Amino acid sequence: MISIDNLSLYFGAQNVFEDISFMINSGDKIGLVGKNGSGKSTLLRLLTNQITPNSGKVTHLKNTVIGYLQQDIDFEDKYTLNDEMTQVFSNIETYKKDINQLNEEIASRNDYTSKSYLDLLNKLSRTEELLRLEGGGHDISLQINKILKGLGFQPEDLDKHTSDFSGGWRMRIELAKILLKNPDIILLDEPTNHLDIISIIWLEKWLQNYNGAIVLVSHDRNFLDAIINRTIEISFSKINNYKANYSKYLDLRKDRQEKQLQAKKNQDKYIEQTKMLINKFRAKKNKAAFAQTLVKKLSKLDIIEVEQDDVSKMHFRFPPAPHSGKVTFKMKSISKSYGNKEILKNINLEINKGEKIAFVGKNGEGKTTLAKIIVSDIEFEGKTHFGYNVQYGYYAQNQSDFLDEDKTILQTIEGAMTTETNLKVRDILGSFLFTKDDVDKKIGVLSGGERARVSLCTLLLSPVNFLIMDEPTNHLDMISKDILKKALINFDGTLIIISHDRSFLQGLSNKIFEFKNKAIKEYLGDINSFLQANQLGSLGDLNKALKSQKQNTSKKDSPQKISYQKRKEYDKKIRKIQKDISKIEKEISFLEEKKKELDLQLSDPDKFKELTKSPDFYLNYDLDQKKISNKEDEWVELVAKLNKLKKENSQ
Repeated sequence: MISIDNLSLYFGAQNVFEDISFMINSGDKIGLVGKNGSGKSTLLRLLTNQITPNSGKVTHLKNTVIGYLQQDIDFEDKYTLNDEMTQVFSNIETYKKDINQLNEEIASRNDYTSKSYLDLLNKLSRTEELLRLEGGGHDISLQINKILKGLGFQPEDLDKHTSDFSGGWRMRIELAKILLKNPDIILLDEPTNHLDIISIIWLEKWLQNYNGAIVLVSHDRNFLDAIINRTIEISFSKINNYKANYSKYLDLRKDRQEKQLQAKKNQDKYIEQTKMLINKFRAKKNKAAFAQTLVKKLSKLDIIEVEQDDVSKMHFRFPPAPHSGKVTFKMKSISKSYGNKEILKNINLEINKGEKIAFVGKNGEGKTTLAKIIVSDIEFEGKTHFGYNVQYGYYAQNQSDFLDEDKTILQTIEGAMTTETNLKVRDILGSFLFTKDDVDKKIGVLSGGERARVSLCTLLLSPVNFLIMDEPTNHLDMISKDILKKALINFDGTLIIISHDRSFLQGLSNKIFEFKNKAIKEYLGDINSFLQANQLGSLGDLNKALKSQKQNTSKKDSPQKISYQKRKEYDKKIRKIQKDISKIEKEISFLEEKKKELDLQLSDPDKFKELTKSPDFYLNYDLDQKKISNKEDEWVELVAKLNKLKKENSQ
């Protein structure tokens, strides 16, 4: 579908890619990995011809359709959400109109053997094929509602102008348009950055069932593992291709690096010995030619490079938490509205010393709002109270935006230090990978990941016993996320963490607060306990969505009353669909019960070990998941047909 041949790219003296070649084939689900700044996003832009390489070429198979979600998008706010979605299908209406016109023209002709008649038939065939490739235009409204619901939109959002949505929600709109287009290849650059956990899981399932090719850049380990079947690593301007998911790639990469390291040691030893021989024989007339031969050999030697990730990683611990009382924080009768939209209603909450709590839920349900209420960053109704000697540290979602872009890294950290801080500035900066001349860089020239590290660094400057952190992993690579997670696990104070990254949350919290419908529901355990307790995508959820959709669908002009005979036919069709729905519901219940029993068995470590011994276990598990998903899709379509028939029958 896409061929990359001997491609090289450089910016000034910086060599980004050097003679890389690979193919993207139908069905490939590729994870693009590498250090921050290695060129992952740049490679996606090369694949879409947004950048021209210095040498080599990118070749697209004829008529290949590409959907590309990039991190930075210039939004055009011209339409409502519904209009934006229907624009995706603009070609369909054109094709339908053309087909009708062609059929009318063909019906009026009788010169069946003429060239012009045959041309008409060929044109009709081509147009029908184009319509088929666009999905035939069937159930457009159903497709739109299904995608938007999965990405967290509500039925009432359809009539909103896109300018009314935040940047994160507009990114979701762009993603929805790509999914609706159903292109041959989907390129996704950090698609989970603006999604909540529930939407991420939905997108994960959608991409698993997608038949086209995918190239994915993500720092979400769980997301990568669930989707990709191939990993392309960018390292030292070259690529390494692995036919494996992310976890398997890490094992293979470790093995490769160990071999590289040994080869490097052998090469270094050879170079050292050769240099000794050169120095030994260079001054001797009868050996000078031999020495020169050795010099030429060394000059032609390809120096082995080994990427040393572990050498350049953050290392830090939070200072010991100051002593505090049993109760860390209380709130009573908390409510918050933005204009006419009520976000939180009558919230009562008590957080005790040493608790590690994760806030989860869909975007817009109040997670960040409550965090801001705790630190009195916004106005609210109700009362809040900190416990004895509670000293909090707050990491906002947009924390890096508060940094002064005209100050250097060193000036920023020195300015945040207090007289109580017993730390050496350069030592603490070094633990966050800022060394030597790096500390003199201005904030304004730093990448998103570097800014995040500066913001995290400031949290260490004052001992706290209550940490509130809102999406701290944004812009951090996987290694940095793992180090932050370890530091938070070892933090001996109270923690509130807001994150959509499942792998980051696993084992981090002992309590989950789910935000939903202006209220908060408490779950004991970590994110896995929460996800097990909430079987996402259940039949009940789908039913609710359909009811909501039905209530918010605009009313259409009533057709003429139907005849008695026609009504009988409708009744027959309704009974048939009801029977099919009942059958599918039983099948779904059976499959969900089977899955529940298996999940229960898997929670037992011994049973887990026994079951996963089978090489086909994970394949069969995924197949069972897909069966449930497919049956639910069938159920949705049948219920939609049933509602339509009932409506027509009631006229």
